[in-house]
Amino acid sequence: MTEFAAQALSILRDGSQFQWYVIPLFAFVVYVYAVEVERKNWDLVFAGLAFWGMDWFNEIWNSLVFHFNGRAPVWGAPGGTAYLIFIGLNIEIMFMFAVAGVAFGKMLPEDKKMKIFGIPNRIAIAVGGAAFCVFVEVLLNAVDALTWDWPWWDANSPWLIFLFGYLHFFLVSFWVHDMDNLKKKLYTVGGIFLFDLILIVIFGVILGWL
Repeated sequence: MTEFAAQALSILRDGSQFQWYVIPLFAFVVYVYAVEVERKNWDLVFAGLAFWGMDWFNEIWNSLVFHFNGRAPVWGAPGGTAYLIFIGLNIEIMFMFAVAGVAFGKMLPEDKKMKIFGIPNRIAIAVGGAAFCVFVEVLLNAVDALTWDWPWWDANSPWLIFLFGYLHFFLVSFWVHDMDNLKKKLYTVGGIFLFDLILIVIFGVILGWL
């Protein structure tokens, strides 16, 4: 087991790490969604939830990677947190992804057919958003806040982080955003979270692998 993985494992779901700043972070997330619900802006509400649900899926498979190899997760979050939920997901990251989809959704032009540099705007913004997230992750890795222990997942191989770490978050979020009726959005987002919940129950609660 790598040093970073051992550090993360030592504080995994340790309630003694709690810090009070978690409460205003939670309030901020609630406020962001409350504003969009008040405006009945369901496109953004469900886009944000879809983005968040996709991150939960990523964090689950990352934890399973660590369980099966016993050496290290693909990415880890070994310290400086009020609560480590999974080996690569702390409560601060969780709250950030909870609102990120809403924030990026606000950047989408109303005209779905409009192009940016000759590229459909949804694709262009998804690519730009994913690239921005990779850049932020590189900075976090530089200070060991988000750690990498595999040579194929690092700043020298950013395309893997781009493709499997972030791009699908944006594509799914924007896809949900543009669905033409509320029922489709509800069923799709509900399906994402139901799938995440099933994985957590099976691999976390029952098998204890997360």
